[in-house]
Amino acid sequence: MGALCSVIKFENLQELKRLCHWGPIIALGVIAICSTMAMIDSVLWYWPLHTTGGSVNFIMLINWTVMILYNYFNAMFIGPGFVPLGWKPENSQDSMYLQYCKVCQAYKAPRSHHCRKCNRCVLKMDHHCPWINNCCGFQNHASFTLFLLLAPLGCIHAAFIFVMTMYTQLYNRLSFGWNTVKIDMSAARRDPLPLIPFGLAAFAATLFALGLALGTTIAVGMLFFIQAKDRIQYYQLDEVFVFPYDMGSRWKNFKQVFTWSGVPEGDGLAWPIREGCHQYDLTIEQLKQKADKRVRSVRYRVIEDYSGACCPLNKGIKTFFTSPCTEEPRIRLQRGEFILATRGLRYWLYGDKILDDSFVEGVSRIRGWFPRNCVEKCPCDAETDQAPEGEKKNR
Repeated sequence: MGALCSVIKFENLQELKRLCHWGPIIALGVIAICSTMAMIDSVLWYWPLHTTGGSVNFIMLINWTVMILYNYFNAMFIGPGFVPLGWKPENSQDSMYLQYCKVCQAYKAPRSHHCRKCNRCVLKMDHHCPWINNCCGFQNHASFTLFLLLAPLGCIHAAFIFVMTMYTQLYNRLSFGWNTVKIDMSAARRDPLPLIPFGLAAFAATLFALGLALGTTIAVGMLFFIQAKDRIQYYQLDEVFVFPYDMGSRWKNFKQVFTWSGVPEGDGLAWPIREGCHQYDLTIEQLKQKADKRVRSVRYRVIEDYSGACCPLNKGIKTFFTSPCTEEPRIRLQRGEFILATRGLRYWLYGDKILDDSFVEGVSRIRGWFPRNCVEKCPCDAETDQAPEGEKKNR
């Protein structure tokens, strides 16, 4: 009932705008096509009224659809939860361990990050997912994970129905000769006649739905597997830094996210920690990494204008086809400007454009991706691959 309650509590229809985005449109379109075609094909292949197995098959199919949509809308509309505006730790001395967000006018709570898409600091932020047009974080972590698990399982069931339907429906239409194979796509030659004619249009729709189901199984299944695998490897790595929020067993970690009530434990601001660890060990480590990142930043000068297009054709075929698959922005460049790059790919770089050309901490910046062939390293950074002197002085 969580998703239904979240809709009922809307004071306005602003949250429904999340549906007006290419991610939810595609995701819900795939769910609708696969579910509808699976139900239609179930009538052709394994009609529920004939056998107990057919009834169980149909009920399971409906169950997959309901659970997938339930967790999908939960993840989208309930959202991840945000750090309260103006939040600061109860003990004022603890603020020295935390980063301050100028947008939210608040300190970033442990495990929280600022999302440029949501324009808020998100509790226990994992990532901003375009398919739900929302962040995955503290409150919707369980729903999002269940969606990633249930979607491939439901698609596997639907794919099996598609394959069996095409096989059984075409079996009576195939006549094998010694030299040729004749395919008759007319009405089924059986008694009684099928409730839904399986003609050429039905065959094409079933084949299309099969492709969507298999593609979703692979894509979403890999996302679920990779996320789980990365977390398991992180906990198992023999590192000097001990993750303070790992309770020492997978079951205890599991119970923090998945609860019978559907509401995660805690408030997302303070977390139970492992014995021997400090509440702010992770934030202190992140501050160190941020400082190291500034040291590794490289200053570039723009030598060629760039319009900010996602896939620019005029920058070369390789640049066009290797555009980063992310919703992170592209930044417009003009010749003579300076960029502080922090990371990059082979043909793309990510960094900050300093508006006033002064490397002073806290000045306004425009951040995003840009083609590597539009910039060149500044002479002062070509040898050291470090930030300029202005940035070093402010560390």
